[in-house]
Amino acid sequence: MSNNDKLTVNQAELVSEWARVLPTTLQPTDQARVWADEADSNALWVHIMAAGHTGYTIDFKVTYVDDREIKVELTDVQQGTKHIDERGDVVQNLIDDYIRHIHECAQALQKVTHA
Repeated sequence: MSNNDKLTVNQAELVSEWARVLPTTLQPTDQARVWADEADSNALWVHIMAAGHTGYTIDFKVTYVDDREIKVELTDVQQGTKHIDERGDVVQNLIDDYIRHIHECAQALQKVTHA
């Protein structure tokens, strides 16, 4: 990350902005929680509770590569209280969809991160 592209926004503000904007990119019935990665000031965690009766919760680590680009890593998928294999088609489609929404959120926040 060059100095010109470094994130200049502080992590608390970033988390606050993500918590505000992410729900607008998701389905209205999905719920999301966002919190800071205490070990990495350029990263945050996203926990999405899928709408409907599936009971899926999916966790992602979002790391800013620079002030515009993010890297999204899937860290966990659960159905109810049990961890499940994320390779099934339904779950994979859900994960791909959420990753797309996470990227949309990051794009919407470029006015904050790329100041």
